[in-house]
Amino acid sequence: MGRRAARWRRWNRAIHRDLGYVCVGLTLVYAVSGVAVNHIRDWNPNYRVTVDTFPVPEASRSAVTDSAFPLAVLRAAGLDGPVRGTFRPDSATLEVFLPALTVRVDLDAQVATLARVQERPLLRRANLLHLNEPRGFWTYIADIFALALILLAVTGLFMMKGKYGITGRGAWLTGLGILLPVVILLVLA
Repeated sequence: MGRRAARWRRWNRAIHRDLGYVCVGLTLVYAVSGVAVNHIRDWNPNYRVTVDTFPVPEASRSAVTDSAFPLAVLRAAGLDGPVRGTFRPDSATLEVFLPALTVRVDLDAQVATLARVQERPLLRRANLLHLNEPRGFWTYIADIFALALILLAVTGLFMMKGKYGITGRGAWLTGLGILLPVVILLVLA
């Protein structure tokens, strides 16, 4: 191997290694968030929602509009707190809003459903970054990270020599990695 090739390989390894260390934190955030966001139909990655049901006091339809009724519903649930507001989506339903929870009252069945919402602080913020909701300055960080990943991928192709490198088994594995999304895109088209 010539002196020039040895120098190039040394630089390639150094860039791959050091850039890889820099990208570890962002890669972990994006990877964990990516799994969470991929399964958003199965669970809420940003908030934990617990739902409980309980009986509510019987009330006439006219009493439901009285401000005392929502407080009676909250007492039945063992809750005390400021009512942020109420809403009647239809004549048989009353929704009572409190900080971090909602009570939906089925007036016909005399049953209330309490939905308590708790933020998943770290995962929610990771998802915000992953989906680029901050915009502005974060967009530049995300773009630089994407370019760094491209550079990591390219320098990684040349880390190994011989039958395990890009001229051997590495070529087949790289081809498989490229072929997989192409096939999925063709199937979905």
